Amino acid sequence: MIFNTEFLNWVLVVISGIILLFFVYAAVVSIIEKEYLAASRFSFMSFFLPAFFLLIAYFNFNQKEYFVSAFLFLLLLALIIIFIPFGNKKQKTNELPSGKIDERDTMFSRNILEENTKNFNKYYKNNLEKREDDNLIRSLPGLSSPKSSLYNPFSFLAADATFFTIGQLKYAVDGEISKTKIDAEPSNITVFVKNWLKKLGALNSGVCELKPYHLYSYRGRLNNYGEKVNQQHKFAIAFTVEMDKDFTSCAPAGPTLMESAQQYFNAGSIAVRLAAFIRNLGYPARAHIDGNYEIVCPLVARDAGLGEIGRMGLLMTPNLGPRVRIAVVTTDLPLVCDEYKYDYSVIDFCRICKKCADICPSNAIPNDNRKIINGVNRWQINQEKCFEFWCKIGTDCGRCFSVCPYSHPDNLLHNFVRYGIRNSSIFRKIALFLDDFFYGRKPASAKVPKWILRK
Repeated sequence: MIFNTEFLNWVLVVISGIILLFFVYAAVVSIIEKEYLAASRFSFMSFFLPAFFLLIAYFNFNQKEYFVSAFLFLLLLALIIIFIPFGNKKQKTNELPSGKIDERDTMFSRNILEENTKNFNKYYKNNLEKREDDNLIRSLPGLSSPKSSLYNPFSFLAADATFFTIGQLKYAVDGEISKTKIDAEPSNITVFVKNWLKKLGALNSGVCELKPYHLYSYRGRLNNYGEKVNQQHKFAIAFTVEMDKDFTSCAPAGPTLMESAQQYFNAGSIAVRLAAFIRNLGYPARAHIDGNYEIVCPLVARDAGLGEIGRMGLLMTPNLGPRVRIAVVTTDLPLVCDEYKYDYSVIDFCRICKKCADICPSNAIPNDNRKIINGVNRWQINQEKCFEFWCKIGTDCGRCFSVCPYSHPDNLLHNFVRYGIRNSSIFRKIALFLDDFFYGRKPASAKVPKWILRK
């Protein structure tokens, strides 16, 4: 259908106005988010694109009606294509891990082994191939060490103080169960728990049945090293807390370690209170918090409907990606489970994005496709490379989740993009291109706040 020139000119003017408003809004949001590269490029686009449409409206040329009508039709068609559901695989194969994870194999556990002790000798007798590399890592400065390359006394010692406080919570993860059992209808108590968690500071929460593969096979921390995990609870309540964007954007500097510690504490204190509440109702409950887990939190959180496991091996939540910390409470309190719905869009975006892999300072994140590991098609990071880098710089890095496109703040601008990503495989490719253009493929770390720097 061909419209007359006057009508088409008005359409072009309206479109230029909409574009102007959108990009000015995006620029203002970027300034608020301290994303100054994005702000400058949004500002440029707010001038360039409206000017382009206005120039077309201003100048007359032969067969303008046909040209503009075709142009607007193609523009409308492009918008329809990128927003209609396309390229989403609805079905997922029933992949379940074929075995449990032994906590003693994690770098946190291996790093605390002391030479010539019983645990040290026994572990490396069975894992001789890991001994040389582990000894090299143990020779490095270590997390929070004054000898580490990024050491800052204020941020590091503040983080240490928070981790110390988390350590004190170990005495409260479990406890005495009230002899008076209060009957609670599953749907009612589930609603209460989820709303109370939100009031306590949780971002999202979910419930699932506790499965054998959720559990570690053996504990690997100091006081429980080598103990077999015999958890018999029926349900697991998983929840997330948000990590501050400004602090995590400083990764891998000290503020990221401070924020990591703070959110581990916040998640831990919430979990301890929830577990105590459930025991007060007369049901067994245990909190699983930093340094004191019997379960693998990301697996539980995924099955509780809180997200998918992405390329970097972390839980990818719908609105904040991996910029969260997780805690879990296991219990026999009858609850209503959430349905885990496989989100192919997250896996597909991680497949094409690779931003975390490209920026990882230790090259610990795989750049290739997923592989079958322990019966599951997944990506697996090289924990030895990752932890070695941590021990050199003194922090838990965080560059991967600080640059993840999903980690942008939960607001209208970024949720508009998230909607498109969930909806269309075509939009995913466009969103990745635009994220690289506006924020950079390898964005620089944000500056450490002046009040943290030692004068």
